[in-house]
Amino acid sequence: MCSQKMPAAYRERATPFELPTPPESHGGSPVQIQDIIPEPVEDDSGNRIVSISTTFHPTADILPMRPDTIVLSSDGVFFYVHASVMLATSTNNWDGRMPSGGSRSRASEPCTSEGSKVVPCPEPAPVLNVVLHVVYGLSCESYKPTIDVLSAAVDAMVAYGIPPKDHIAPSTPLYALILAQAPTKPIAAYVLAASHDLYSLAVPVSSHLLSFPLPSLTDELTEKIGPLYLKRLFFLHLGRKEALRQLISAPPHPHPPTQECDFTEQKSLTRAWTLASAYLAWDMRPDLMGSEIEATFLPLGERLSCDLCKQSLVERVKHIVVQWSMVKRSI
Repeated sequence: MCSQKMPAAYRERATPFELPTPPESHGGSPVQIQDIIPEPVEDDSGNRIVSISTTFHPTADILPMRPDTIVLSSDGVFFYVHASVMLATSTNNWDGRMPSGGSRSRASEPCTSEGSKVVPCPEPAPVLNVVLHVVYGLSCESYKPTIDVLSAAVDAMVAYGIPPKDHIAPSTPLYALILAQAPTKPIAAYVLAASHDLYSLAVPVSSHLLSFPLPSLTDELTEKIGPLYLKRLFFLHLGRKEALRQLISAPPHPHPPTQECDFTEQKSLTRAWTLASAYLAWDMRPDLMGSEIEATFLPLGERLSCDLCKQSLVERVKHIVVQWSMVKRSI
């Protein structure tokens, strides 16, 4: 697919018969093809150049039949597609831009010299490229679309009557692409999933939001996320904090008294544990690492002279770390 800057690798030299030509006049319609299809540019050698998708081009073998429709992006990139495929995935004939049943919805609709319909769309080429890959059930991973492009593509799918829930599931290419963006763009991926009620996607994405500062959410983001998924995100953070608070509240179990260490001596470990847990609770985070728990409590053993107390401390810390790793990490 052509990028917006149209690097040379995505450009194709075109002879006159390759270029879309103006449609025939229908009843003196004032619509001109120049209003729909941009003029081709010329390179330094005087050759005419048009920008054509590297996946959806006139000779692509995606299907046995040749393409019969041209989708034109807002930045002048041509996508050669099949009307039957486009209409089969849309519930509103691509927002009314494509006629159903093979009939012309508007007499002035432009065509090429070979009769291919030209469907202009308001989205730029990177966004349309993702949408068309979804329509054909193809992966566009090689184009490395950003999360902003993916989000705009899902919004465009809704506009064109392509239900996101039907095409963004754990086994689909688009699901994998969005999820791959979650580690670096977690809030953007979560907004995308939440705004389209894609619960199966929101769940794994939310696990990357444990370190996200919820107070930094803007009004715009909260509005896009919506009350249901916002509540789930808040409850995830609050639930993990409360679970950790309960885990560290109980000090190590005392051991039976010995000549060297009775219950009175063991109270020093209990007091030290209480102070350490209060320190940890002060800066408690839902993304706290097990190593941080160990770094907080294990040094208490350096001040203990009783081996049984040391063993009890180590076992208690180990138990907390294991239990903490089992606490739910997603909505």
